[in-house]
Amino acid sequence: MKHFGRAAALVGLLLSLWLVWRDNPGAVLGALRGAGAGLVLAALVHLLPMLANACSWRSLIRGAQQPSVLQMLHLVWVRESINSMLPVARIGGEVVAFRMLRGWDTRASTAVGSIVVDMQLTVISQLLFTMVGIGFLFAHAQSDTLRLAGQLAWGVVVLAPLLLLFALVQHANPFARITRVLNRMTSGKLAALVGQSAQIDQSIKLIWRRRAVVLRYLFVWQVLQSLMTALEIWLALYFLGVRITFVEAIVIESLIQAISSAAFFVPGGLGVQEGGFILIGGALGLDPSTCLALAAARRIRDVLIFVPGLIAWQFAESPARANALAKQQGARAERREPRSAVTESGRR
Repeated sequence: MKHFGRAAALVGLLLSLWLVWRDNPGAVLGALRGAGAGLVLAALVHLLPMLANACSWRSLIRGAQQPSVLQMLHLVWVRESINSMLPVARIGGEVVAFRMLRGWDTRASTAVGSIVVDMQLTVISQLLFTMVGIGFLFAHAQSDTLRLAGQLAWGVVVLAPLLLLFALVQHANPFARITRVLNRMTSGKLAALVGQSAQIDQSIKLIWRRRAVVLRYLFVWQVLQSLMTALEIWLALYFLGVRITFVEAIVIESLIQAISSAAFFVPGGLGVQEGGFILIGGALGLDPSTCLALAAARRIRDVLIFVPGLIAWQFAESPARANALAKQQGARAERREPRSAVTESGRR
């Protein structure tokens, strides 16, 4: 899988360069030079949707185990950087996020449950966001653009069953069922994991039962996140000298997210993202040079935010950091032991 991801990244990079070369490299570079530091500002705006994502994810964890907002922002930063820049099929960030949550003394079942539900709700919100963009294209696009809108709509129809699947999976105890099957296949060697898997299923169910939290996640935090990511697009085009409405920026962002998610196996969506900007921007009347300059502005965001995020990940998982976290957890355990001993003696 790792080699496939690298090959996909190379092909995507060559496709990106070919798209720029085929169009007008001078026009693209000229637009970028004219925008100047404005594109840096547009890239840094991505911190706002990351903050909204951190708050929404944090709301799924309750009690003393709930990390601070800054910790969750750090978690979102690292996860998004890994999933966006590395050939990990957009799940490697979740694995790292689990390890970081465990390092902050979050119970394993709580950490996995929050990650799973966060992924479920993110997919649901992305589908809803994409439907908004498709609806706008159907309402305002010309006849030649209706074909693109129709293709995207069929894509949503195919993916829509995921909504039903996510709604039903919480009642099926999937982790416990899978672990029981594996335990039988290994002649009982995984018996200890069966109980832990049941705890994860229970944690997922408890989160879904908090309907107010789920609704706030979908219709407050995710809406804010979508608006802030659209603000990135609007600002980038503003500094590139193109004036569009904020609604059109929302349409571009919603559809480019759908295309990038479909190409999850390509690190950073190389090539796919550039082609998507040309298709969607062209449907809204933007010329190819502007679309490619907008795609390049998105790459500036990757360099300024996601590359440092990869460095932060390496620091978080460094041996010295891991030893420090182990010592902290040991100290917490020692502080709990005296209380347990006192309680036990009192019972006697």
